[in-house]
Amino acid sequence: MKFYTGKMFPPKYRGAMFIARHGPWNRTIKYADVSVAWPDGKGGAKVEPFMTGFVENNNYLGRPVDFLILRDGSLLVSDDHAGAIYRISYGKK
Repeated sequence: MKFYTGKMFPPKYRGAMFIARHGPWNRTIKYADVSVAWPDGKGGAKVEPFMTGFVENNNYLGRPVDFLILRDGSLLVSDDHAGAIYRISYGKK
């Protein structure tokens, strides 16, 4: 997990915690995603999905591992199953 310190994403993400849910290797039902959480300061947090699509028909297409926040505020996500690194950026239309 990593706290977002960049300035590219909308203000609601500043200070939010990004969580790579790598998923189990030994469970019947598979899951993997990137979630974002906003700690409430009382031991809890609001959590929502941020990047999905790593599991299809209960088979892994990818498994996120870690993050790197670039100087421009974009977010790199490593995926050790697909052997990929995804760059997530935000731009206004």
